[in-house]
Amino acid sequence: MIDIEQIRPELTWRLRQKVLYPEQKLYEMEMDEDNDGLHFAAFKDNFIVAVISLFAKGDDYQFRKFAVDESLQGMGIGTQVLDHVTAFAKTNGAKRLWCNARLSAIEFYLKAGFTHTGNFFTRHGFYYEILEKDLTL
Repeated sequence: MIDIEQIRPELTWRLRQKVLYPEQKLYEMEMDEDNDGLHFAAFKDNFIVAVISLFAKGDDYQFRKFAVDESLQGMGIGTQVLDHVTAFAKTNGAKRLWCNARLSAIEFYLKAGFTHTGNFFTRHGFYYEILEKDLTL
């Protein structure tokens, strides 16, 4: 059983670093735009086991820095978090939800109803594709 709650941005940094950027320092996890976003965490036994950050520009919502503790991946926690954020965005008027998906995560997003845009890029040694989900359907 997990609970998903909105949290302060700095509470996302430890898991962001552990899962996404293990070679970087904890203080490097802060993004300038963190204070403009909404941040959510999945809690299991009072521990943060997944984090995601959501940013809105009008009715266009992007999520970033989505991380699930590696020891708990494949147990449906990421799907629950993504469903929660998708419902939150839709409730708040989002028409499109999108992300910069690492190539290793694309299948996960496709199963969740996201579609390819064909826009690929590289950043900090990682390969990404922009994936999107139409929330008006």
